Amino acid sequence: MSFRYTGIDHVQLAAPEGCESEARTFYAGVLGWSEIPKPEKLRSRGGVWFLCGAHQVHIGVQNDFVPATKAHPAFHVHNVDALRSSLLDKGMKVTDDDVRADEGVKRFYLNDPFGNRLEFLEWL
Repeated sequence: MSFRYTGIDHVQLAAPEGCESEARTFYAGVLGWSEIPKPEKLRSRGGVWFLCGAHQVHIGVQNDFVPATKAHPAFHVHNVDALRSSLLDKGMKVTDDDVRADEGVKRFYLNDPFGNRLEFLEWL
């Protein structure tokens, strides 16, 4: 092939109009991600962008929003147990998944405030 893939630039999750404040509270306040500025030309569309490790997560406004309850991004975490404990301490509801524990993976799921499913995992 004359081309090759080098990775993922960003993940976009949809949210309803007016989601920005709640997205900041959850993604920055609860998860601890840094907000990054959207390009000036895109700001009028609404939404907010964050940095998770080396990757961007864009929360975009969708008029006919329906949460992604099965499809989801999965985020690698160093010390996923510490993240899980931190989320529980903040009153978040996590869903544990030990289906692949025998394969050396520890993970759990969490819904964002808009109902989108998020996965957090650590390879052991």
